[in-house]
Amino acid sequence: MFLSVFDIFKVGVGPSSSHTMGPMVAGGRFLDLLRASPFHPKGLRASLHGSLAFTGKGHATDRATILGLAGFLPDSYDHDKAEAALAAIAGTGTVTPPEMPTLTFRPETDLVFDYGHPLEGHANGMILMATDAQGDVILQETYYSIGGGFVLTEAELQNAGSVAAKPSGCPYPFQNAAQMLEMAAASGKSVAAMKRANELHFRTQKDLDDGMARLWQVMNDCIERGLATDGILPGGLKVRRRAKGIHVALEAERGLNLTAPHTINDWMSVYAMAVNEENAAGGQVVTAPTNGAAGVVPAVIRYWLDHVPGAAPSRVGEFLLTAAAIGGIVKTNASISGAECGCQAEVGSASAMAAAGLCAVMGGTAEQVENAAEIALEHHLGMTCDPVKGLVQVPCIERNGLGAIKAVSAASLALRGDGKHFVPLDSAIETMRQTGHDMHEKYKETSLGGLAVNVPNC
Repeated sequence: MFLSVFDIFKVGVGPSSSHTMGPMVAGGRFLDLLRASPFHPKGLRASLHGSLAFTGKGHATDRATILGLAGFLPDSYDHDKAEAALAAIAGTGTVTPPEMPTLTFRPETDLVFDYGHPLEGHANGMILMATDAQGDVILQETYYSIGGGFVLTEAELQNAGSVAAKPSGCPYPFQNAAQMLEMAAASGKSVAAMKRANELHFRTQKDLDDGMARLWQVMNDCIERGLATDGILPGGLKVRRRAKGIHVALEAERGLNLTAPHTINDWMSVYAMAVNEENAAGGQVVTAPTNGAAGVVPAVIRYWLDHVPGAAPSRVGEFLLTAAAIGGIVKTNASISGAECGCQAEVGSASAMAAAGLCAVMGGTAEQVENAAEIALEHHLGMTCDPVKGLVQVPCIERNGLGAIKAVSAASLALRGDGKHFVPLDSAIETMRQTGHDMHEKYKETSLGGLAVNVPNC
């Protein structure tokens, strides 16, 4: 099994990779299924289950489902066109997907939030249906949004497959950290070099480098938008954007002799917060590995480029490849889904990825890279996913800032050592998986426990 850097990092739209991007992708897949079928549909319906129902309103799952069935996709999402389409659908009670006839779809009756038991396959389940003129279902498919924008049908999930997985045959097919270290020792290659060789088994060097350049461009543009924008975030909590104000204050303090050393933490945080404020506002982000954790990796890259002597933009690809290698190992052996394992699977995984990437570009060996990832993940174990009012705002925005700080600290500690350490990364990943399995459902992106029920929601 091979997960590409472009599987771990995807250009998409906020506020959630599992609850926004996933349902939109599912809608697109259902339209493809419908186009290939012999049926002549007259209408569409959808039902949302489990976490998609409980926090769907806050995560814009209803909007994403409607837009997906109208033909919108995360990678090419256009905000103005989407708003116009939503208004038209609300007014006419119909959708007209590309290359298809106009179909009846009234969101107020044809999109159902089912708050009963979740579907058996996954906490993030949805059923999409096509109907005939009498309203009878003529085609139906169940989809599971399993985190990070990955979507599986019920059959794919039962077969333990992944639509993102590619055939084996790449030169360094490591599936866990132990194999990664063994292959690095045998080949003399870095983690990034092995990951690059694997990527080149499936695409050209130009496609790989151009694709990674685009990923960083979107990440950095997101930081810049977040640093330049203030106001109140949508959703009803009236959360105030803070990144712009903090950034202005930090810029004013540059060069002052009395600036405290720990102010560097504020720089790391403000980069991450800028991204996650943009995500909360429904802006364009890159899953890293999810939207809820999208700020950690970009923040650490930006910190490295702007504040670490010797940093070079030409090495951002090395950072991304290393981070993607760690993200792929985590996803293969545990989860990157908050609905499966809590926020340890989102911000914890992101912090491990960022720590590994930073360690690599600062000269770390494969052993030190693995150590950095382990330190970062170990100190996120047990973290719950309890978004207030189902919005990807509190505690998610600040949590990304702290995840970035932990990533930098983990990389620094690893670089001070020789790579030898007590807890292997594979053990931390397995612990995260077990902890997520044992975690009560109310702490896994349902907003039924934790901060979500202990602070005012309006």
